[in-house]
Amino acid sequence: MKKLILSLAMLSATLIFAQKKEIANAVKAVDSGDLSTANSEIAKAEGMFGEKTYLLEPSVLEQYYYAKGLALIKAGKNTEGAEYLAKISSLGTAEIYSGKDADKNKVYFVGKEAADKWGNGISLKQEKYSPSLTQKLREAIDPLLRKANEEATTSYNNKKFDVAGAKFAETYYLFKAAGQDNKNFLYYAGIAYAQTPDKKAEAAQILESLIRSNYTGEETVYTAKNTKTGQVENLDQAAFDLYKKANAGYTDFKTEKTPSKQEELYDVTASLLFELQKYDEAAKIAEEGLKKFPKNQSLSQVQSNAFFKAGKTDEFVNNLKAKIASNPNDKESLYNLGVMLSKDPSKQAEAEATFKKLVDIDPKFPNAMNNLVFVILGEDEVAINQYRDLKKAGKIDEANKVLEQRRARFQRALPYAEKMYANDPNNKEVVSLLKGMYMTTQNTAKYNEFKAKEAAMK
Repeated sequence: MKKLILSLAMLSATLIFAQKKEIANAVKAVDSGDLSTANSEIAKAEGMFGEKTYLLEPSVLEQYYYAKGLALIKAGKNTEGAEYLAKISSLGTAEIYSGKDADKNKVYFVGKEAADKWGNGISLKQEKYSPSLTQKLREAIDPLLRKANEEATTSYNNKKFDVAGAKFAETYYLFKAAGQDNKNFLYYAGIAYAQTPDKKAEAAQILESLIRSNYTGEETVYTAKNTKTGQVENLDQAAFDLYKKANAGYTDFKTEKTPSKQEELYDVTASLLFELQKYDEAAKIAEEGLKKFPKNQSLSQVQSNAFFKAGKTDEFVNNLKAKIASNPNDKESLYNLGVMLSKDPSKQAEAEATFKKLVDIDPKFPNAMNNLVFVILGEDEVAINQYRDLKKAGKIDEANKVLEQRRARFQRALPYAEKMYANDPNNKEVVSLLKGMYMTTQNTAKYNEFKAKEAAMK
């Protein structure tokens, strides 16, 4: 028997024919409820093209998405199945870029992004495709859509946020499969997942995708009063325009625009990313949000904290200074700035001025007075060692000068330490601090008084 030798072109055509056949069989099986056969045929087809769905012409790709999506839904994987069905809508809205690859295979890329990614170096032409399964698909998903929407709302109201998130996502993709890209449901999915401890990563991914799509959540709500029932009803725009023009059966026609959700979207996304320890991403989202909503304190705080956690000290300090410039009484930013400046020996004067401003605004702000005292005192151990070294070297005048400068610092810090004691007279650490400061400033009476206080506390 002679060997049969197939050319690459012939082999490619044979594989494509097999894929068409198996996908068509899968469609028939899923429509008839034969899930086992549907999954078997889908698996055979996928075994041939793998992840290279661009090898399928749009009509075959549509059938694949239809069979795969419904098979997943019937297997209980509703959200995943709805995502596949939603891809059918994209086939009808996106440009199809077709051509031939290096192996002479016909390729079809859905959308410019896919064409740029996979079709680089291939001569492509643009086409449009009109899905043929739209009506059939709507009939299949209509009951699924109503059920998913109801379950999502009920679960959210019952605080079952993990279920609500999945069902809102399912609702979104089912709507998209029906030709309606209502991203509000995706937003609700993200907000629900954000309240679920082990779903925060999914929440951040969903919400960030909405930011990238320029989602605002603004909607126009159309209402009119039904003259028969007396009830105000929500209408779609087409029905609203028709009833208003016909002037029959409805009155009190009103339109209302819902507020934008964009500020909340940035706020929640940045906070989630920070919570997930994705500090660079959190800072980036916060920065983008602040350009649109410069007065949002939450975004500003996330940005500062993200810079700090990411180790971006300069950005953190500059951010704090910008916040203080915009709000001079921002106590938390003043405190954080003072702490950061106090870590740099060359910026002790600036740190002192910052803490002084803070205690002037709020003398009882936690740790502010304490930090001010120690910023004024400086590195006391360094000064003591310097004095000892100079004295040991016989440089008495220089040693005494170091001692005088140290005593002057203590004298300057003393009023603030005394205010700390007035605010909290039972604080052992403050009593011990003052005892030492009175000794250094040579106030014998006060030293003895606080020495006795310290002993009594012990």
